[in-house]
Parts: sequence; C-alpha cells; structure tokens
Amino acid sequence: MKRLGSLESDVMNVLWDAESPMSVHDILDALPSREFAYTTILTVVTNLFNKDFVTRTKVSRSYRYLPAETREEATSQTLREILNTSSNSAGVLMHFAQTVTPEELDVLRDHLPHRNRRRR
Repeated sequence: MKRLGSLESDVMNVLWDAESPMSVHDILDALPSREFAYTTILTVVTNLFNKDFVTRTKVSRSYRYLPAETREEATSQTLREILNTSSNSAGVLMHFAQTVTPEELDVLRDHLPHRNRRRR
C-alpha cells in the first residue's frame, strides 16, 4: 500500500492547494513555517514522482510538479486499498458508515444509485 510520510503529506497538500505547477523553490516557499534544504524537498518530490503521486514537466533546467490525482481521488484510492487488504471489508465499511455525519449521509443518498435489494 502506498503511504505518505509526514513531509510528503505536507508537500502534497501544498501541491493540491496550488493553482499551477510548482518548482521546488515554490514548494519551499509555500511550506508552512518549516525550513528545509532545497535538496530535501527535491528528494521528497522525486520520491513522490516515483510513487506516482506527482507528475513533472521539465522547464528550462528544472521541473515543475503537479499532483497526479486530486486530493479526493487519492483519498478514495487509499480507502479502496484499505478495504481490499482487509480480511473483513464489509465489517470495515460498516464501521466507517456508522461514523458518517448527517451531511455525508445525504451526499451518499443523493449520489448512490438505487439498487434492488439483494436477497438474504
């Protein structure tokens, strides 16, 4: 299962919040109140690229980075992986369903197709 470390998560949040592709210097400037070396962030975005979390485009002698998926798509994929690796995915899903807020329940009701009930 692909997992993100703390600094990887911080970098991904910066990229997800950005309105355009970012250089390593842009990412460094946008990271909240932490000072890192350029090479540290370069290593992080290279690792994120190798994990398929970001794409990159060469501009002059450096790269500009973009998330490969939206935050919602990446989160959904993580949930899917958790369900796939569980020995009781139905149990995990039911425990999760018990934690949804009324607003989230409305979203589910509005967006899930109505299906015929399965026979038990």
